[in-house]
Amino acid sequence: MTPGTGPTRRTLADGRRIFYFDDAGTTRPRTARDLREIHSATIESQMRYDVLTGEWITMASHRMTRTHLPTAAQCPLCPTTRSGAPTEIPETNYDVAVFENRFPSFAPERGELLPANRFGPDDRAAAGHCEVMCFSSNHTTSVGELPPERLRTIVGAWISRTEELSADPSVEQVFCFENRGEEIGVTLSHPHGQIYAYPYVTPRTLAMLRQADKHFQSTGRSLLADVLAFERQDGARVVYSGEHWSAYVPTAARWPIEVHLAPHRDIPDLPSLNTEEREELAHVYQDLLRRIDGFYPGVDHVPYIAAWHQAPIRIDRLLGRLHLQLFSTLRAPGKLKYLAGSESAMGAWISDTVPEAVATRLRELAR
Repeated sequence: MTPGTGPTRRTLADGRRIFYFDDAGTTRPRTARDLREIHSATIESQMRYDVLTGEWITMASHRMTRTHLPTAAQCPLCPTTRSGAPTEIPETNYDVAVFENRFPSFAPERGELLPANRFGPDDRAAAGHCEVMCFSSNHTTSVGELPPERLRTIVGAWISRTEELSADPSVEQVFCFENRGEEIGVTLSHPHGQIYAYPYVTPRTLAMLRQADKHFQSTGRSLLADVLAFERQDGARVVYSGEHWSAYVPTAARWPIEVHLAPHRDIPDLPSLNTEEREELAHVYQDLLRRIDGFYPGVDHVPYIAAWHQAPIRIDRLLGRLHLQLFSTLRAPGKLKYLAGSESAMGAWISDTVPEAVATRLRELAR
């Protein structure tokens, strides 16, 4: 895998950091300055502990004022042009740009403990990081339509940011993800993802770690590795089988379309990938996105969430294993799966599809 260039580090007008990652062979200097007159935003995030579930809930009331579905001419993720208003990205063109979110759920400053919550442990300042990752300066494209070299740059940017954010002592887990489509809740249509660096280990990860620990105590083996081995041997739900990666529809899939992508080696996170694994990932990740887009005839852009599960930085790291969860809420053209009473209130999922049928359809879409 030929590495791209980056990151080039710059600072925005209000002090937030921006990082430019360029495709291999790109020689553009990244010297544009942010000429906006903007001040640091007031961030009021705090975490409260839910004693009923043992989960941290983040309160971020300042996010109510964030940008919501602007026109293309007002998009803050497009590059700054001479004829248009300045945006979050000062350059007139870019390959991949990552910057600190102006409306973050978590702030990099480490605050003091907030006043005690009368129903549980002390509230805490939500110390962490939230970054926006723009995949292209082209407002109307998508990751599935980008050139292969750009996918290599995207993988490199995920790795670089995971490495740096993991070094922050206030961070317990790094989450790289993309929300695509208004149906998912996207408020900016420009092709972009996000990176969250949490000050705690998330509930989904804790649940998987508990299951992984039970499996290890009884077998001495990795649960996620055994799941991958089972799926590869069974084959009924396998969508892609490569030299370093395999993709499959999980046997207990929750979503109308859901596929997991896992490396064959036991590794905890994206920075642990070797050169060959990174190269194949750039190919298979885009391939899966294209299959998702082709799942329903007549639907060009299927809404999806692409979520990278990485091992926690400090606790139970050996129990975690890198994998991608890619899923869509679209259960049929024009019909969404809503999390109604059973799922939302009880956490008891009911699926409208059969994993084997979804896998068969995704295999048919191989390109």
